Parts: sequence; C-alpha cells; structure tokens
Amino acid sequence: MKFYSLLFTAALSLLSPSQAALFSIEKTPTGGAIVKLDGSFLTELVVDQANKTYLWPIIGTSGVTMTRAYPMKTVEGEQHDHPHHRGLCFGHENIAGYDTWAEAATFPAGGKGAARLEHLGAIKLREITELKGGETAVIKTVSDYLDAKGKKTSEEIRQYSFAVKGTTRLIDVDIEIIASESDILVDDKKDAGLSIRVPTEMAVDRGKEGGKGTGHIISSEGLKDEAAWGQRATWVDYHGTVGGKAVGVAMLNHPSSFRHPTPWHVRTYGLFTANPFGTQSLDPKAESGALTLKKGEKITLRHRFIFHDGDEKDAHIAEAYADYAKE
Repeated sequence: MKFYSLLFTAALSLLSPSQAALFSIEKTPTGGAIVKLDGSFLTELVVDQANKTYLWPIIGTSGVTMTRAYPMKTVEGEQHDHPHHRGLCFGHENIAGYDTWAEAATFPAGGKGAARLEHLGAIKLREITELKGGETAVIKTVSDYLDAKGKKTSEEIRQYSFAVKGTTRLIDVDIEIIASESDILVDDKKDAGLSIRVPTEMAVDRGKEGGKGTGHIISSEGLKDEAAWGQRATWVDYHGTVGGKAVGVAMLNHPSSFRHPTPWHVRTYGLFTANPFGTQSLDPKAESGALTLKKGEKITLRHRFIFHDGDEKDAHIAEAYADYAKE
C-alpha cells in the first residue's frame, strides 16, 4: 500500500501547476525600493538622482537588461544623448508652467534650449504608500509636482504592478495627475508622456551617432519603424537583439487611459513614449491638446509594459492587448 501511495503522490505532483514566481520588495536607504523576482534583481525605483522618479535598470526575459544604462552609468558603445531619458519614467515639458521632461544636464551651457532651464520643475516623491510582494507585486507612490523654487503645483498618485504571465514579464503603470492646489494648464508638447529608453543595441538606428541597430518598431496599426512616430495605436512593440538574444518590449494603452488610443512619440534611436498630450505637436493638422484642469480634477493614464522574447508575433502582443483591454 505504501508503494501505491507514493505513486499517487507523484502523480498528483505531475498534475499540479508549477510553483508561481514570487516577488519580494525591499526599501532602499535613499527612500526608493528594489523589486526582486525569485530572489533575483528585477528593477529599482530610483527617487533621488534626478528631477523625477524612475525604474532602472529593468531585467527582462532571458536575463537581458531592457533599459539603456546612460546617464546612470557610462557604458562604452552606448548612445550618450538625451540624459533625461532615464529608464522607465514619466515627464512633461509643461504642466502648470514647469518642465519635468528635461533636467539640468539636458542643456549644456549656452546650448540650444537653455532657456528651458528657468522652467525646470520636479516630480518629488512624498511617500511610498504601499509595498507588496508575493505572486504579484505593487509599489504605490504619492508625489508632488514642484515649480523651479520648490513650490507645489499639483500632485500625482502612481502605481507600479509587477507580474509574470507565461514567459513574459509585465509592469503596469497607472498614473493620476491631480490639480490639487489650483487650476493648472497641461500643455500640448511633443516632449511628454510615459517612456522607456531601450538599449542602444536594440534601437532601429544610432541616431546622430550613426550606424544601424538590430531593432524594429511595429504598431497595432501595422506601421513600422519611423512610420509609427506620431500615429495613434492601441499598442506599439520595440524588439531587436541584445547580447545575442532576441527580445522586445511592448507598451499597451488601456481603453480607459486619457485620450486612448494615444499617439506615440517612438523614435528609431531608442526613445519609446506614449504621449496623449502632444496632439498638435505630433501632428500639425490636429487640434491643440492643451487643456486646463480645474482644481480637484485629474487625468488618468494606464499602460502595460510587456517584456518578451522574440518579436510581437512570438509574444502574441495583439492577443495580450485584447486581454488587457478587458481588465
């Protein structure tokens, strides 16, 4: 009987689902947080290195780093442009008159755009209100939008949600921008939105530095590479080769997100941004997207990042979007 009992137990173990991935989160001494997946580093919420918070680096599938290192770290062979493109971040050139897209390092002394320096603002973390690990993970934050002198103009509630689905890794980013202090202008600007800067190797091209990368851009509308820029789509995928491995990242725009489907400020040199704000900046024929939020009103942005192997077809991004849209 003991023999048959052992056989039965073994059979049950074969039929039961594999153990789910487990997330853990720990606070950092600087007030941010590190997320681990099955004990291995996944990403860090960095809160003290720029005029905005951001996730960096992000480890995708196959153990590949899916974010450019610069400017946090200087790596030979990488592009060293646009120092404000930090990992996965949100910024806007003009909310309430102040710029959280750029930072001081963006404008060399006397360089083009230096006039923007006097309008630099900040997205300053006030507190982390939730940290939760387990089969999924959550980081929830409250931040203040500050003017150049540190005065609060508005506030933001942001939630990062982490999960594993099949062979992919997911990060949902939900953002509420709230006119907490007074009426505020949210301007029509090209340089605005939720972004990730992909690895240099995975870019379609090297931009001003010249040369080709390994990557390609494809949108839900079938637009490829530079043709996807400024166009509306429900999702966009950026894929290529990093360290000899075929990988990609898709960004999905939820139907409940502000001005869905969003226009995309996605560049062949590696910037990947969902920008629902710059309607006319991205398309001169469109109406201005500038709006005034009355005190107490808010804008809600909802996006999902899917880190995957292969291209958008290998990762079934169209099907993944259909599932996300129902949530």
